[in-house]
Amino acid sequence: MSPGAQPGKQPTVAWRQVAMITAGALGLYALLRLVPTGTNLSHMDFRVDPKAGNSLEFCDPLEPQFIPVVAVRSPVTMSLAASGPPAAGREVRAVVTLRTAGGKPIAPEDLLVTHTRRLHLLLIDPTLTDYQHVHPAPGRRPGDWEFQFTPARAGVYRIFGDFTPAATGRGLYASADLPVAPAGGAPPAGTVAPPANPPAAATVERHGHRFRLTAVPQPARARQPIELSFALERFDGGPVAFEPIMGARAHLVAFDLARSGFAHLHPAESEGQDLPADPRPVLRFKLTIPRAGSFVVWAQVSLGGREEFARFDLEVVE
Repeated sequence: MSPGAQPGKQPTVAWRQVAMITAGALGLYALLRLVPTGTNLSHMDFRVDPKAGNSLEFCDPLEPQFIPVVAVRSPVTMSLAASGPPAAGREVRAVVTLRTAGGKPIAPEDLLVTHTRRLHLLLIDPTLTDYQHVHPAPGRRPGDWEFQFTPARAGVYRIFGDFTPAATGRGLYASADLPVAPAGGAPPAGTVAPPANPPAAATVERHGHRFRLTAVPQPARARQPIELSFALERFDGGPVAFEPIMGARAHLVAFDLARSGFAHLHPAESEGQDLPADPRPVLRFKLTIPRAGSFVVWAQVSLGGREEFARFDLEVVE
């Protein structure tokens, strides 16, 4: 012990410092609890009573799978209203309203930004030949989201909502239907027949580009992980210059023929990096489909300032 030091003095000072640090940490924690998070909704607002039957579970982005949106109960209701009678070939202005199961409106501050947007709407006609991806803007009333689109065909369009509540941080979904009348001789909407002997890989050619989608393993099997390889090349052999679209190189959306649900997929390749020109780029997507059947996969990319959509058939066996 150094000269002049008093027994027990140093331990007392040390404990006093620990107490001050602990008190400061508790005070900071209490202060952070008082800081507003932006949303007035909590995790409990997005729960469904288990006694109500099958309910829609939160989606894990690390385990992408087909979501049976229509067959199960979602903790979010989505209603839809158009400003006038929708008709094929004419622009439709509409409003979707999002509310919790308890009736609380879901406003912009209640949703996280995922892939550059708070709310994604996936629109598909009964024949699965007209797919559109739109992003509504917040409306004048809390819970209202306004958008417009031009349906290419007549029939009852199904609109799927894809969003992530800020209170949970996990993806959720909802759906609504919009009848579209024929106009200008538009053919009536029918059903899609399953493809006969679907090839191992489907190819689509459009605007100087060739798109190919291949499933591994082949054939694709229900309840087992599937890897979808999406390959692009130019007719002239030049490099394919990707442009980011919603923060990704490409997006895939899979529907079943009954439009009972969908899967929204993003490439496994790392995002947020520069998109170098590649002569023949290949993007890989993971997917699990719970049952056998025929599915339609829509690919969406941005090339040379133009958004391109390509439709592929996918057969899944037991």
